[in-house]
Amino acid sequence: QVQLMESGGGSVQAGGSLRLSCAISGYTGNGACMSWFRQAPGKKREGVASLRHGDPTAYLDSMKGRVTISKDNAKNTLYLQMSSLKPEDTAMYFCAVARYWCIWPSEGGFDYWGQGTQVTVSS
Repeated sequence: QVQLMESGGGSVQAGGSLRLSCAISGYTGNGACMSWFRQAPGKKREGVASLRHGDPTAYLDSMKGRVTISKDNAKNTLYLQMSSLKPEDTAMYFCAVARYWCIWPSEGGFDYWGQGTQVTVSS
C-alpha cells in the first residue's frame, strides 16, 4: 500500500517562507510524475510543481521564481520550498504520485494522494 503524508504547513506572514514535505511509503521509485497541487476554498485544484521521471520540469506560472520542487531519494521524501509567500498562496497543498503516466498540470494519471497540509499567508 502506498501512502503519502504531507507536513510543514502553517501560518506565515506575507513575504515569509515555508518548506512542505511529503513522506512516501510503500513506493521507492520516481514514477512518471511526483507533484504538488493546491486548492483554495471555492476554487479549482491547480498544479503547483512537478518532477517528471525525477527531474523538475514545471511550475505554476504565478509561483515561478518563488517555489522549488525537489526529492531526497535517501529519505524518500518530496519537498516544496516556497518563499516570498503572498496571501493568494493560501490553500490546502497536496502531494501526489502518478506511477505510470501523467499530463501536467492535469490530475490524470495520479494514483495516490496525500491528505493535504494547510498553508495560510496573512497580510
